[in-house]
Amino acid sequence: MRIALHGKSTGPEAQKCINDVFELLEKHQIVASISESYKADLLEKGLFTGKLDTFHIGDDLSGFDFIISLGGDGTILDTITYTNRSEVPIVGINLGRLGFLANTPRNEIKDTFERLISGDFTVESRSLIHVDSNQGIFHPYNFGLNELTIVKKETSSMIVVHTYVDGDYLNSYWADGLIVATPTGSTGYSLSCGGPLVDPAQKNFIITPVSPHNLNVRPIILSDQSVITFEIEGRSKQFMVSLDSRSQSIDDSVQISVRREEFEAKLVRFKNNKYFDTLRQKLNWGLDARN
Repeated sequence: MRIALHGKSTGPEAQKCINDVFELLEKHQIVASISESYKADLLEKGLFTGKLDTFHIGDDLSGFDFIISLGGDGTILDTITYTNRSEVPIVGINLGRLGFLANTPRNEIKDTFERLISGDFTVESRSLIHVDSNQGIFHPYNFGLNELTIVKKETSSMIVVHTYVDGDYLNSYWADGLIVATPTGSTGYSLSCGGPLVDPAQKNFIITPVSPHNLNVRPIILSDQSVITFEIEGRSKQFMVSLDSRSQSIDDSVQISVRREEFEAKLVRFKNNKYFDTLRQKLNWGLDARN
């Protein structure tokens, strides 16, 4: 078995978990490599990393059986830029807080390795959003798991996002911004702006306005076989566009379109980590909150 490791900066409370991972790799004689950025971060904190080979973003990881993402949901979003077209299954170990995607608790690391070795898991396919523009924003990693967001920048004035679906005019959104989310991203920024929850197995995009001027403007669910195009205008000529956890500043000359990416993200799931269980737990469904 070959395993790749990637993570982000972690606090002291996560360091025991990281040490456990390295001990289990050695115990099970697993061939492992670590991303160069994560190794540098661990060494800076004085943590043991062994003599693991390193890989970089853009390298072909198709020779690995799994990639373990050590961190929170944001770390998984970053890990997907490494897996890219290789579609290496991602094992998300939650060293963060919420953990919709990285929903394997840190205290289950030993069980996680045993299940991987025994094959006691399933692999879920999650659709990705692909972004094209006349300015090449986010290239060559112009894909994401959660959402594309267009928002105002450095002004209190609203922006206008003219939106087209397969070339047909949909609406001009007068708002603080606009979100195009995947079903996986429906539990993220879109949800906080009033967007619906969508089963991640569905084949949709969710368009959710951010603080729209017209209160009768509501989120809409579209087929992810559509190509959605945007033109942006406002009093300010500068805007912010974000793709998952990455952001860039743009001006009003940019033209953006989104479509479904040709490849997918693969997430490892264990029997005790089910999507609806995660929803109930993370959103506190079923709790009596009257007091």
